[in-house]
Amino acid sequence: MELFQRNAIIANKYIIQEKIGNGSFGTIYKGINQRTNEKVAIKTELIEQNTKLLKNESIIYQYLKDVKSIPNIKWYGKDSTHYYMVIPLLGESLEQYKTDCNPISLEVILQIGKQMLDLLETIHLKGLIHRDIKPDNFLFGLDSKLYLIDFGFCKSYLKDNAHISNKKTSRLIGSVNFASFHSHEHGELSRRDDLISLGYILYYLYYGDLDWSKINIHENYQENNKKVFSWKKNIVQKTNLINFLKNFLEYTYRLTFEEEPNYKFLKDIFVK
Repeated sequence: MELFQRNAIIANKYIIQEKIGNGSFGTIYKGINQRTNEKVAIKTELIEQNTKLLKNESIIYQYLKDVKSIPNIKWYGKDSTHYYMVIPLLGESLEQYKTDCNPISLEVILQIGKQMLDLLETIHLKGLIHRDIKPDNFLFGLDSKLYLIDFGFCKSYLKDNAHISNKKTSRLIGSVNFASFHSHEHGELSRRDDLISLGYILYYLYYGDLDWSKINIHENYQENNKKVFSWKKNIVQKTNLINFLKNFLEYTYRLTFEEEPNYKFLKDIFVK
């Protein structure tokens, strides 16, 4: 059941047209600016949930407003029941692209991987980690370039100009299929984990599936979490793993918690 009726209006100008998905929290709708006819995406969050994640996300979008391939926020506000955030409407996600174009050639996967890596390097240089890197969060724009969205789990890895400490968290952070194996140990995440998640996306695009995707981690969390952790931890040992993926994953797996990744080295893997 959708939260809003078709043609509901927010901010006196944005018309909600149809539901197009769910984010890490809240619901996303396709909409249009009735004054300019610009197509937009409208993200909503119930105030009663008291998470204020959408507010945090809107602040991050504002902070990244001059960064290429990050959508510019159009409006953020609330009414008596919901918070709202409006951004430009983008095209299909990398997940949908995979469904439409499977199998994807190695050449295209390498081109896509390079774009994703550039995006991650950019936000890392801004002091942020995304923490929910997955195909659904990369969208193609009208210029055919990839855009990164959904900063609900994003946070700074710096505190008082120093790297945050590595401590235990209360739960797995991110999406089960693409979360770094460190997340399955309920460890604090850092730059390396965004890159490890990118490695899983590349594996997914090349092989068409993930070895652990059929395990329902929520059925028996303790046992199945260990199974998924083991699959991910040992993926670099696979004998048939294509070289570029083996090199990429081996490097990211060796990164220490606070270590600054060598992005040039990783880009060279794609080029070679």
